[in-house]
Amino acid sequence: MTDDYDLELGPDPATFAAESPEVDLEEGDDPVHAVGIGPGNLEYLTPRGERAIREADVLVGFSTVVEFVEERTDADLLTCGYKDEAEALSAFGERVADGETGVAVAMGDPNHSGYQFVGKVENAVECVADRRGDEPRSVRVVPGISSLQVAASRVRTPMEDTEFVTLHKSGDLEADMDRLATAVGERHLLVLPRPFDRMPGDLAAFLLENGADPDLEALVLEKLTLADEEIHRFTLEGLAEHAGGSGTEDTPFSDLVVLAVRRPVHRTD
Repeated sequence: MTDDYDLELGPDPATFAAESPEVDLEEGDDPVHAVGIGPGNLEYLTPRGERAIREADVLVGFSTVVEFVEERTDADLLTCGYKDEAEALSAFGERVADGETGVAVAMGDPNHSGYQFVGKVENAVECVADRRGDEPRSVRVVPGISSLQVAASRVRTPMEDTEFVTLHKSGDLEADMDRLATAVGERHLLVLPRPFDRMPGDLAAFLLENGADPDLEALVLEKLTLADEEIHRFTLEGLAEHAGGSGTEDTPFSDLVVLAVRRPVHRTD
């Protein structure tokens, strides 16, 4: 991978991150860690993730993520948004190449919607090492508790009976939408919508257009584990009334939502 990529045209950093298994660490190795911090409530931050954050010299992540854990570390904080993400990650790569202990933080679990970020972190670390002629530090993922896991518990959808799709990413979503259309009614659906052009109402309308039962139970789980958590209950048809638009004013829901569409379950006893 290189410094230049276009999420619409490729290469997709998520593909880069998933290209091969993590390498085995040898004694004395100090890898970079990509830590999932959980859904926002720090009671869901794992002890392993907290230790990595506490021991870091430099920590990078989106401002809205870093603010959750900034009091748990004395590390230098490199915060960013989408516009300055590449600049922050490049600075992080330089610090890591200088031998500092580096941690990148993502909301939830990096394995759920975080692979583009993991790929960007790996790319930044490798690009700086290549420029210096050094061997790049390996990147290790520290899984977190995802809002998906919390949502599955709230709506009682066993993961083995559930089709999980994340739309919370950049790039083409056609294949992901096709998976939802194929699975609806046959399996439970758990979906991370994309703010704000693929929100729960839009997804409900799409599923109805593809033959889903209008009476399927649809739940929008908002701000899970936080003090203002809410669960909104609809039929699929009722939820579709909130379709349309691509801005915050076009939906009653925030960007911190999970959509669950339950398949019919019939007791046999």
